[in-house]
Amino acid sequence: MFNTWDRKSRFLAGLGFWMMALSAGVAGAASVSARLDLANPPEWFRTPEAASAAANILSYQAANGGFPKNIDTAAGLYTGDPDDLLPTFDNSATTDELRFLGHIYAATQIEKYRVAFLKGVDYVLVAQYPTGGWPQSYPPGHNDYDHYITYNDGAMARLMFFLKEISEDPTYSFLDDDRRARCKQAWDRGVQCILKCQIRVNGKVTAWCQQHDEFDFSPRPGRTFEPVALTTNESVGITHVLMNDEHPTPQIIAAVDAAVAWLKSVTIYHTRVDDRPQKDTPRGFERFIIYDPSAPPIWARYYEIGTNRPIFVGRDGIVRYDLSEIEIERRTGYQWYKYWPRDLVNSQYAVWKAKIAAPATQPSVPSPGTPGEG
Repeated sequence: MFNTWDRKSRFLAGLGFWMMALSAGVAGAASVSARLDLANPPEWFRTPEAASAAANILSYQAANGGFPKNIDTAAGLYTGDPDDLLPTFDNSATTDELRFLGHIYAATQIEKYRVAFLKGVDYVLVAQYPTGGWPQSYPPGHNDYDHYITYNDGAMARLMFFLKEISEDPTYSFLDDDRRARCKQAWDRGVQCILKCQIRVNGKVTAWCQQHDEFDFSPRPGRTFEPVALTTNESVGITHVLMNDEHPTPQIIAAVDAAVAWLKSVTIYHTRVDDRPQKDTPRGFERFIIYDPSAPPIWARYYEIGTNRPIFVGRDGIVRYDLSEIEIERRTGYQWYKYWPRDLVNSQYAVWKAKIAAPATQPSVPSPGTPGEG
């Protein structure tokens, strides 16, 4: 009974647990219970508790196979109008619910779980653009940025790791050969899309934007406070996708090398984020960026393309170069500085380089850090 579980553990270690880190890193994300339940061994999925969670999850599945965001879908039944469900890939929605359904079907062989799982897999596959990327939601919404290829908060990386997982993890051995092949093809198209999106500045390859055009791969803006810019948080996730390709081509290797070099080049030293309690503010604190010689290296969320200067944008959409110049609601309501690339540049990249130099003897790429909320 535990052989499959042991194989699954090794498989997830090979992926660096990146798909779980992506889900865990988005505050207020959907399917919190479903995500936590995935840590249970196979026998748990045959319990009444698991059946109750599965019933709740099924009640949230939209007609096209996806799930809504910012809802703990395993915690209670949906009693509203099914037509009001808005499926999305944003904020970890859809992938964890489908993982849960796959796990419970593998444990119980109850057909309704398999049907719902395959419906969701088909939803993910059909949502991929011919150019290889995924929008934030499918069908794309009405906002200007909804139809762009969405790397923001790890959306596309999460989908790619999901497809890789279900095509290789023995838990999903019930997946038919046709869908398994389509998952692998979708991964390959996604990798090619990522390579085409990587931004060049004066002929030098750098990193990625949060959104890219679904036709010509050029960088695109998101919400008013999410400008066209090189972004560290999302670029770390994208880099881990490339690092987990089983047969990295010279182009993939060069893309990873360039991304890590860029991340190292924009490291910020002697700087610390200091959140101080303050009454009568939107979130009960004020945020200060202070000089601290003992502070560990940190990174800004956004860097201006061409200058690599950290940039900050409020709801007015105006680019500024000092965090204190944007309104307090955005200043304290978004992660402008953090340590997203730390583990990648300090250790994981070197392990990966050693692995691809001697793949038969080197360990898997270790678990990356957790990305932040957008």
